[in-house]
Amino acid sequence: MAHVEFFYDLSSPWTRLAFANIQPILAETGATITWRPFLVGGVFNAANPGIYERRADGGSPAQKHAWRWLSEWARLAGTAMDFPSVHHPLRSVAAMRFCCALEQDQADLARFSDAAFDAYFGEQRNLDDPAELIAVANACGLDGVALAALAATQPVKDRLRANTDEAIARGAYGSPTVFVEGDHMYFGNDQLPLVRQRLLGPR
Repeated sequence: MAHVEFFYDLSSPWTRLAFANIQPILAETGATITWRPFLVGGVFNAANPGIYERRADGGSPAQKHAWRWLSEWARLAGTAMDFPSVHHPLRSVAAMRFCCALEQDQADLARFSDAAFDAYFGEQRNLDDPAELIAVANACGLDGVALAALAATQPVKDRLRANTDEAIARGAYGSPTVFVEGDHMYFGNDQLPLVRQRLLGPR
């Protein structure tokens, strides 16, 4: 059975789309997945620093088209997308620590991540606010206060750094970065057809 690793940061709109769009691919192919929270800012700093300069020109034709295409992709995926948010760009350290605190329970991590994506991209809630993260966790049936306490511990902080460093070492330069069977790397929502093709195998 093929296996996928999905390195992601909750602050990325294209990751929100990929998180939704990879689900039917997994169902179709029978592939298993490991969700790998990381800090995309750390990846940018190490492997893709030029992105900050490109993003600074929010009025460029390319950026204007990107926002429009984002809305169309969201409609195609059936996900809520009210973006850019008033809280964009999100400082996602706290949110990704919450995710790392759940990494050992992949089902809980997926449930929390899906709800957090909806909160940020569908409802423009501030995921840099621990109270919002606790509320999202509670709404998922998790103990938000206990999760916040766990997220603040050094082992969880170390896990987030380790995941980020691992992604960089393996060639990541943004979110999401997807690996199929460990070696085959893909980037972004638009490369998911290639992920599907890889999972289906030779034709």
